[in-house]
Amino acid sequence: MVLKTVVGNRILNDVIRHNQNTEKMDWRVLVVDKLSIKMVSACTKMHQLSAEGITIVETLEKTREPMPTMEAIYLITPTEESVTALINDFKSPTRPLYKGAHVYFTEAIPESLFKTISKSEVAKKTRSLVEVNISFTPYESQVFTLDSSPSSMFYSPQSPGSSSYLEKVAEQIATLCSTLGEFPSIRFRAECEANRQLAQILQDRLSAYKAEEPSMGDGSEKAKSQLIILDRGFDITSPLLHELTFQAMAFDLLDIKNDVYKYEASQGVTKEVILDENDDIWEELRHQHIAEVSKNVTTKLKKFNSDKRIQSGSDKSSIRDLSQMIKKMPQHQAELAKFSTHLHMAEECMKNYQGYIDKLCKVEQDLAMGTDADGEKIKDQMRNIVPVLLDQNVTINDKIRIILLYIQSKNGISEENLTKLVQHAQIPQEKTLAIRNMANLGVNVVVDGTRGRTWSMRRRERVTEHTYQMSRWTPQVKDIIEDAIEGKLDNNQFPFLSDQRQGSNKTQAPASNRYGRWHKDKAEQGSRNIGRVIVFIAGGCSFSEARAAYEVTKERTAWEVIIGGDTQMLTPERFLENVHQLGA
Repeated sequence: MVLKTVVGNRILNDVIRHNQNTEKMDWRVLVVDKLSIKMVSACTKMHQLSAEGITIVETLEKTREPMPTMEAIYLITPTEESVTALINDFKSPTRPLYKGAHVYFTEAIPESLFKTISKSEVAKKTRSLVEVNISFTPYESQVFTLDSSPSSMFYSPQSPGSSSYLEKVAEQIATLCSTLGEFPSIRFRAECEANRQLAQILQDRLSAYKAEEPSMGDGSEKAKSQLIILDRGFDITSPLLHELTFQAMAFDLLDIKNDVYKYEASQGVTKEVILDENDDIWEELRHQHIAEVSKNVTTKLKKFNSDKRIQSGSDKSSIRDLSQMIKKMPQHQAELAKFSTHLHMAEECMKNYQGYIDKLCKVEQDLAMGTDADGEKIKDQMRNIVPVLLDQNVTINDKIRIILLYIQSKNGISEENLTKLVQHAQIPQEKTLAIRNMANLGVNVVVDGTRGRTWSMRRRERVTEHTYQMSRWTPQVKDIIEDAIEGKLDNNQFPFLSDQRQGSNKTQAPASNRYGRWHKDKAEQGSRNIGRVIVFIAGGCSFSEARAAYEVTKERTAWEVIIGGDTQMLTPERFLENVHQLGA
């Protein structure tokens, strides 16, 4: 749970306990904004906050009840919107919302906003003002997001505002490295110019952190750490495919919003479950192939029943049996409900799959791999895709996914061919932007005679007799990470910005006052002296790519992979929606 644990400890130690009265605990209000609330809810629990004297957590953007007898802790991003809301809370000298303010910014506050605060009424009520430098959201133990809006700026370095966007992203990634105590070598995909710009800005940010905390990145293993900057154009196949591992499949096929899965537990009773790492069964099953999930849930349930000496009606546990057991044994309700949730989810995934997704998967895998399940090269892909495009049961977005995979397999097609495919599939004109805008990612879409030169990576051979035929594709990021670890990653395509790996020159230094003493608490935060590969994907990270990060970490015990992107986690639907909006 490295990311969540480290950030949770930072929130408690450097924000909540900072300035708390050691003699007698004062009850206070915690005020968060729309970005910091994600970080707080991902990494702390209400009972932990209550134990530290937090009486209520409020959202900055919403109207709140005045609590003039209590001080408030503000954990907010240093944006104009959040600073204005903070100032408004105290604009009336006689009727402030709170007795005083302890303000903690998630990253460095711009000089202009600092001056605005200094001149306002809130300055008189501010008891502390600190930059804690955690401006990313730990989505999972090894996955982060920056929660930026999908932006075409990254793909077009010339567009107005792109430099401020890159600077914001660089600052956020720098706070991630700083939180992990990493000073990594930076490399980037050379084909996209914006990657180089981001790498340079990030290097400057990290050097500033290193000057404040010279021990950052110390240790023989940490000296090997690398940060790889990718843009979404490096692999559009992975976020388009129908994935059959549990997490990726569920988020693609089921109606899961904000990681909440809803299902009908019994007649008229709807249950809502948060899918996160607090659920140990979910954590264990999420990267397994759907073919194994139901079987493994049932096996785990039998073991649980046997351990707790629970009599189940039959050998094969059904959802109905489980419902009965939950009613009869309230003491085991929480555990049994988890089994019920995952059986429901697996069943719903399979129901969707057996509609027509199973037929799509074969076509998609053949397009992605260029070969069939027997390894034979496919001579005429068009023959495979036309029946799918003509099928009235297949949704428009699923047809768009097939067309994009076909275009990718051909490294671009003619305008005439694209028009024909769109007509066959009966795709409305406005929806075709999701296809055409892929060109903004540096992908060849429409090519009439001249193709832009694109380098394609030599893929590792991974298909064996144990590989599921509908899951032959491996996200390219897995090859990139493994090549980086083994020192085989192409230096022309993924150059180092500059080699900072000079471990012998690093010396121990006193803790920085600006950033607090948090580096000294590394041992208790469970940080190990291991090499890390941190992967940042501009344009978002898909669930299958996150899975690859966990797989490499599991296979290579001397390394840990942290992966993430600037947007929310990508589902195929979200990816198409984001691309549709590019350049809008």
